[in-house]
Amino acid sequence: MLIGVAAFGLFVGAVLGLVGAGGAIIAVPALVYVIGVPVTEAMSTSLVMAASSSVAAVLPRLRHGIKWRIAATVGAVGIPAAFLGTAVNAALPQHVVLLAFAALMIAAGVQMLRPRPTASGELLARGRWVWRGLLVGVGVGFLTGLLGVGGGFIIVPALVLLLNLPIGAAIGTSLVITIVNSIGGVAAHAGSGFVDWPLTIAFAVPAFAASLIAARFAARISGKALQRVFAALVLAIAVLTVVRTVLTW
Repeated sequence: MLIGVAAFGLFVGAVLGLVGAGGAIIAVPALVYVIGVPVTEAMSTSLVMAASSSVAAVLPRLRHGIKWRIAATVGAVGIPAAFLGTAVNAALPQHVVLLAFAALMIAAGVQMLRPRPTASGELLARGRWVWRGLLVGVGVGFLTGLLGVGGGFIIVPALVLLLNLPIGAAIGTSLVITIVNSIGGVAAHAGSGFVDWPLTIAFAVPAFAASLIAARFAARISGKALQRVFAALVLAIAVLTVVRTVLTW
C-alpha cells in the first residue's frame, strides 16, 4: 500500500507545484477511494503534505511578497478554529464529511474557472483589516480541521477581496497561513489519534519532491490552461466522490 501512497504523493505534489494550490483537494479522495485509507487518516495525511509543500513554495518569497502582520493575525485564530473543526469532524458520520468535502471541491473548481480577482494593493486601515483577517482566519482554520485542507484556494481570493492585497502578496501570505493552519490541523488530528505517520511520511515526502520539481516548469506553461485542467479534474473527482458516497451510504 505504501508504494501506491508514494505514487499518489508524486502526482499530488506535481499538481500543487504546477497550480500552486489545491493539493489536498485531490489527495483526500484519492487516498480514500483508491488506496482505501480511512477518511480521518487521509485528511491528516493531506495536511502534512500541504504544510511541507507550502514550505517549499514560500522559501523564495521570504524576503519579499509576504505581509507578515496579516499572516500572523489570520494564522493565530486559525489554529484554535482548526481544533474546533477537528472536533466537529469526529462527531460527524463519514459520509457527511465526504459530501461536505465534495461541495468544497465544487466550489474550488468553480473558483479556478473564474478570472483571478484584482485589488489596488492599498492596505485597508488597521481597524478594518484586522477584523476581516480574523474572520478569514476563523473560517479557513475551521475548514482545515473539518475537511483536512490547507485552504490556499480560499485564502488567496479572500485576502484580495476582503483585505485588498495585490495577488502576488496574497499568494505569498496565503502560503504562510496554509503552513500555520496545516500544522494546527495535524496537531488537532494527532490529539484525536487520527494520524498514521508511516503512511503520512510515504505520501508527504514524494509530494514535497514533486512539488519542487514541478514548480520549475510552471512558468513555462500557460497559467490559464493549468487552472482549467485543474478545475476540470477537481470537478470530475467531486462528482465521483458524491456518486461513490451515495452508493455506499
